[in-house]
Amino acid sequence: MKIALLTGVMLLLTRAAIGDVPRVEWKQLQAGLELATITLPLKKPMAGDNTIVVVRVDPRRAKLKLALASLGNRRPRTAREWCADEGLAVAINAGMFKDDGFANVGRLVDGDHVNSRRWVDKYRSALVFGPRTPGLPAAAMIDLDAPADRERTNDYRSVVQNLRLVKGPGQNVWTAQDKRWSEAAIAVDKAGRVLFLFARTPFTMAEFNAHVLELPLGVERAMHVEGGPEASLSIHTHGVDLDYFGSYETSFMESDDNKHAWDIPNVLGVVLEK
Repeated sequence: MKIALLTGVMLLLTRAAIGDVPRVEWKQLQAGLELATITLPLKKPMAGDNTIVVVRVDPRRAKLKLALASLGNRRPRTAREWCADEGLAVAINAGMFKDDGFANVGRLVDGDHVNSRRWVDKYRSALVFGPRTPGLPAAAMIDLDAPADRERTNDYRSVVQNLRLVKGPGQNVWTAQDKRWSEAAIAVDKAGRVLFLFARTPFTMAEFNAHVLELPLGVERAMHVEGGPEASLSIHTHGVDLDYFGSYETSFMESDDNKHAWDIPNVLGVVLEK
């Protein structure tokens, strides 16, 4: 009840702040892959341009793929380089990584390869894809609120656990705070499509969630995959060449001065259509 009430209040505040909800217009990039660039009608931000970039993936038509430095030559690279090296149309951070520079903070398993074995109790969201059993969804995001929820991930070849932003169905689980940052996030909508979300403008996570839930995206669940200058989204397919990277992060880089993409060790991507 408290979470539902908070979500309702945040949505009302967002609607009052941005006025009319922006239209979302989709551009097809390849089969099962679409792009939308949405500018929120907010006052001038401290950084960025109030734009949220969304890549929508139908996992039944487009193949999701994890690209991991721990699986290859252990060389982190920019999202753009990951696209070029791994044959990806799109790449976004797979999650925050540990001090060793390679392992995901939460659990990350890709088939037989274990990048990070440990479950993190406070990270209550897991994206799964590559079903081992016929009839299961091609991809899903699982809320990890009970021990049995972890068992459900065994039905899939690929599992990546991260910090939860939105709990199903569409509940903002973040309360107000002062910290804000450029954001890269992954979500799943009501139709089972996977959304890659990016905003260079620094929002608090309560604000970011409220904006995403207010937009006509049908978001049911979402998780944080990186913030600040390491937040990345690259798109390179059929003549579309776009590279987005963050900058501002409270107590780390409190400016909009970052001018280049940072190297990252793990990305989630979509295989380039031939």
